[in-house]
Amino acid sequence: MLYLVLKWAIVAPLVRVLFRPWMEGEQNIPAKGPVLIASNHLSIGETYLIPAMIRRSMSFPAKIELFQGKALHKRLLGWFLRNINVRPIDRSGGRVSASDMDAVSAILREGGVLGIFPEGTRSPDGRLYKGKTGVARLVLQTGAAIVPAAMINTKGVPLRGLRIPWMHRPGLRFGKPMYFTQYEGAGNDREVLRWITDEVMNAIMELSGQTYVDAYAGSVKAAAAEGRELTALVKSRPGEGNRVPPVPADDSQRPDADPPPRDVDPHQQGADRAR
Repeated sequence: MLYLVLKWAIVAPLVRVLFRPWMEGEQNIPAKGPVLIASNHLSIGETYLIPAMIRRSMSFPAKIELFQGKALHKRLLGWFLRNINVRPIDRSGGRVSASDMDAVSAILREGGVLGIFPEGTRSPDGRLYKGKTGVARLVLQTGAAIVPAAMINTKGVPLRGLRIPWMHRPGLRFGKPMYFTQYEGAGNDREVLRWITDEVMNAIMELSGQTYVDAYAGSVKAAAAEGRELTALVKSRPGEGNRVPPVPADDSQRPDADPPPRDVDPHQQGADRAR
């Protein structure tokens, strides 16, 4: 309830008045059912810009550090993020991280909308970087539709005389939903996870018009922090040169598959499955 009050009474009106954003393709977001909105990432402002602009309620995962701290402003930030459906994620690894991801995937299993930035961090230079395969894992686990999204002109520019970053006429562009149900039986097949992720990143690239760099943004940032340059290859599209992975075989068609029970009519069984 508080989420809806904050969104429609405070955040959405302020966003529209202060930043005057424009939006294309919202009709591509399914009105019902689980949806994963996968977007490029240029600024922190996108975590409230997207939820404020679309009709459906949505959630975002965010690093747990944003929810921690005893200082008043940090406590207020944590309260605000929780009440606009931003979910804390422990990125240190291990069982805690896995548990947090289960909580995030539950949003999709319950038929909700989840936003994710496959690059894992903000772009260091405005280009599009290699996507992490978590987006593919979430889709294969939940059967959600993926809606690729492009954030345009969302990088904040400091106002004159102030240090507050400000978005000037930011844009949101949503592509047609993508489905990968044919790979639901792939499990943790790395080739499938990589291919799905690259297909999603390519859709984002086509929407945003960004140059694609075949390296992880986090690695580029880490190298810059250490004072070294990471050579990154610019490609015409994500996954360039990779093959389309074969669709996993239906277990019922394997030679060693168990036959149907003798007391069940195979024709009737097929009809029941069709229902």
